[in-house]
Amino acid sequence: MVRRLYSVADEKLFVGTAEAEHVEMYIKAIWHITEGDQEVKVSNIARRLDVRQPSVVQMLKKLKAMNLVNYSKAGVSLTGEGEEIGSKMVRNSRLLEVLMDSALHIDVDEEMVCGIEHHMKTQFTDALCTLLEHPRVSPQGKTIPRGKCCPD
Repeated sequence: MVRRLYSVADEKLFVGTAEAEHVEMYIKAIWHITEGDQEVKVSNIARRLDVRQPSVVQMLKKLKAMNLVNYSKAGVSLTGEGEEIGSKMVRNSRLLEVLMDSALHIDVDEEMVCGIEHHMKTQFTDALCTLLEHPRVSPQGKTIPRGKCCPD
């Protein structure tokens, strides 16, 4: 993710790129579809992201050029690097859901989760996971991908 740093006196402001978040959302959508044992097709991705199929095709071509997906008329799959990004994004969002539900005792706000998950660094995610005692499932009963901080 490309970030620019702006300094205002002693306060530092970071501006993330919307393009990087867009890429992560597509990867996460593909990861979710795969997790549900569904065939990953353009139509399934379009439905999950609520976008038009031509937009999906355009993004899949970009993701293929970035070596994040394997894309052909036969279907779509994540490459090793794409799988790592997808797993990271899902782990971030599910740990945030556990934080909201179990630790803060507030309703899970998926819009807020989606806004935060893109900006979590591994150090923060591992610290959050440790604080929450390495949960294995989200409040919705979905498996949370394990991190290096998690005991076997």
